[in-house]
Amino acid sequence: MQKIKSGIYGLNGILDGGLNRNSTTVVIGGSGAGKTTMATQFIRRGLEKGQEAIFISLDENKEQIIKEAVEMGWSEILNYLEDEKLVFIDASGREFSKFINSELPAFVKEWKGANSRIVIDPLTPVMWSTTQAYDQRELIGFMFKQTRKVGTVLCTLEEHGTAGDLSGPETIIPMYLADTVLHLRYSVMNEESKRFIKVIKARSTRHSQREHPYSIIKGLGMVIENTEEGMRSGKKATRAFRALLKENRSRIPVHVYQRIMKAAEEMSDEDFQAISPAELVTEVIREYTEDAKKRTG
Repeated sequence: MQKIKSGIYGLNGILDGGLNRNSTTVVIGGSGAGKTTMATQFIRRGLEKGQEAIFISLDENKEQIIKEAVEMGWSEILNYLEDEKLVFIDASGREFSKFINSELPAFVKEWKGANSRIVIDPLTPVMWSTTQAYDQRELIGFMFKQTRKVGTVLCTLEEHGTAGDLSGPETIIPMYLADTVLHLRYSVMNEESKRFIKVIKARSTRHSQREHPYSIIKGLGMVIENTEEGMRSGKKATRAFRALLKENRSRIPVHVYQRIMKAAEEMSDEDFQAISPAELVTEVIREYTEDAKKRTG
């Protein structure tokens, strides 16, 4: 299977190089776990490579999603919107079965073969639009089949009920139909946040079998620790991160280096609880290594 870089630092390493092209990934997690942040990173990476991107929102409106992206340090989203490289489809408040069966095929017909990146955020309203399991499977299966004709798809899905129990009716069908399933687990104990990601399944891909800590850092987004021993930061981690970035600036695209250095101005050592400065710089370099080879080839 041809791999594409995910745009999430550390994720490619636990998915044997990235996501399979023209596949469907479902990201499951509770409120605040970082699902939409992950989706915008996935979109951003495609735009950086010159791909067009489509964001289908089934809940929040376009303005709110853009606002949150800018607040997370991705101000370039406004340029992509202006250049019409990023297309928003606001399906919130619509009759979802009608949207999927009537409007979606016409859109796919126009965009088929575009090799775009598509986000569906979230799938939950589709699952709630009917109580019949057969109808849910038909709707989700049809949506996945249609959107894969356009490109590579990433969907988010709210986790309800007992945390970690993925056997509920709103999760089991999307998990069965998706090619890749990622589970985000987020909890707060004694005022300390703990975040872990686990690959539940990945068709045609070797993948990590364990949970990996992750952080959400303004300007970078989700950052996943993917080494088996679990690297931890020492003192002055933020200063070390900036120094390592400067040492390796020739290996990172200019606009990416500038964005991350700007983000580093607001970072603290607490941001390195899930990953060391050296590992984070390594993941940034890995994310763009293929691009660098193409530029110099």
